[in-house]
Amino acid sequence: MTIALKEIGPRSRAVAAVRRINVAVVVFLAFYLAIGLLQPAYLEPAGVMNFLRRAAPLAILASGQLFVLVSGGFDLSVGSLVTLTVIGGSMLTANDPSKTWWAIGALYGIGLVVGLINGAVVAYLRTPSIIATLGTLLSVNGAAMMWSGGSPRGYLPDNFRMFGRFVFHDVPVIKIFPVAIVVLAAVAGLAWWGLHATVFGRRVFAVGDNARAAQLAGVRVEFVRLCVFAISALSAVTAGVMLGGFGGVSVDVGRGLELQAIAACVVGGVQLMGGRGALVGAVAGALTLTALFTLLTLLGWPQPLKETAQGLILIAAVAFGAWRRRRGG
Repeated sequence: MTIALKEIGPRSRAVAAVRRINVAVVVFLAFYLAIGLLQPAYLEPAGVMNFLRRAAPLAILASGQLFVLVSGGFDLSVGSLVTLTVIGGSMLTANDPSKTWWAIGALYGIGLVVGLINGAVVAYLRTPSIIATLGTLLSVNGAAMMWSGGSPRGYLPDNFRMFGRFVFHDVPVIKIFPVAIVVLAAVAGLAWWGLHATVFGRRVFAVGDNARAAQLAGVRVEFVRLCVFAISALSAVTAGVMLGGFGGVSVDVGRGLELQAIAACVVGGVQLMGGRGALVGAVAGALTLTALFTLLTLLGWPQPLKETAQGLILIAAVAFGAWRRRRGG
């Protein structure tokens, strides 16, 4: 009997360890291997760095969206905030590099106000988050179009764009090191700490799992919801600054990013009804989507088919998550 237990014990621990591996990590590695087979340059250190640079804005958006989803809500306004950040950056700086830093500060202030409005409407007016943030999406997009006159104007100074496109060269081993990866690491580390290592993070999980029970336990549910929408909005501004560095000023830069951020979180195992999710999964989901889009581009798929593939993956991820929850009881 003792021998049997000794044989089964390590095997059970191995199975448990395998089950703890996030599925999105495995899928990402499979996609990236396929990319490497089609384009071997992606397997070189410089190729990996460039891939991470392109994935960084979506991973940052997903990190902020994660807080809202875990609390049981949705934030559909982040894509419009990205657009407003890029357009607002060009309007506030007016092609003057000396205005970059106060302009970025002003953009973070605007993002914070938008996030607090979303949170207040959801928390205190009891409006469903998907409706409240859909209204914000339309309003912020309209404000951005009015501000710019409906078309791109001006350009972003080089010191504004450095967060997205500046690269350190001649780095040992990896050859290049983009600043965007530093920003991603900082945001992801801060998000992991806030969600998984603080009392506030535990309260976010409690609100998403059962808001009424959390309130009876002394959690200030309204304050938690206010904070998670503010966090999501600030992450959108950060992603907007980086995307402005990548491609310059565009009125379509944020289109569809809100759905991509939600899809990244869901692919990473985040439960849409709240109460379950992990920062590692959200970032892995963003990397998976970026790898998928890269792979489809290398295969020559047009944009409509890419969007179809994204939708199918989202449906499959939600169905897989529901199946795992039913199987686990």
